[in-house]
Amino acid sequence: MDAFNYLSVLLSIIIGLGISQLLTASGRLIKHRNLVHFHWPSLLWAGVLLLIFVQSWWAMFVLRHYTDWTFPAFAIVLLQAIALYMVAAVVLPENVDGAGVDLRIHYETHKNWIFGFLLAAIVASISKDVILYGRFAAPANLAFHAMFAISCVSAMLVQRARFHDILAIVSALTMGAYVATLFARLQ
Repeated sequence: MDAFNYLSVLLSIIIGLGISQLLTASGRLIKHRNLVHFHWPSLLWAGVLLLIFVQSWWAMFVLRHYTDWTFPAFAIVLLQAIALYMVAAVVLPENVDGAGVDLRIHYETHKNWIFGFLLAAIVASISKDVILYGRFAAPANLAFHAMFAISCVSAMLVQRARFHDILAIVSALTMGAYVATLFARLQ
């Protein structure tokens, strides 16, 4: 077993747990839908996060060529996966009790955590290229990262619900464009 195969096991577990967290919370909302006041941006963010997990898994395959693994190199890759898991842990409610749940209130209560952890994942992703390869990612990749980072900071600063509704749509479209433009083929 080479180093990448060994190290990718822990990354795979964390990504799998994040996907499981999203799917379990989504299933719980469906099962208890009569107790849930739905908020479509929350559900769209959960879908975007699922796409981010899949894209991260997909993009991780290029690391099989990296051979100079050090603990800091692995730690930054691990930090990205952990930050994404933490977004999954807070984007949808953990439980739906007898009183029900309002997804808008949940989103408003947790949005700084959601976008803070997402920003941490973006910073880790940018740092990963610097730590592993000694340079920033390609300009197009870096531009998408900058757009995502600006969106996260804006989401933490702007309180208006309409802004967050538009941001959810724009972010979903941007993430789709990011994957289609830079990750359409396995490298």
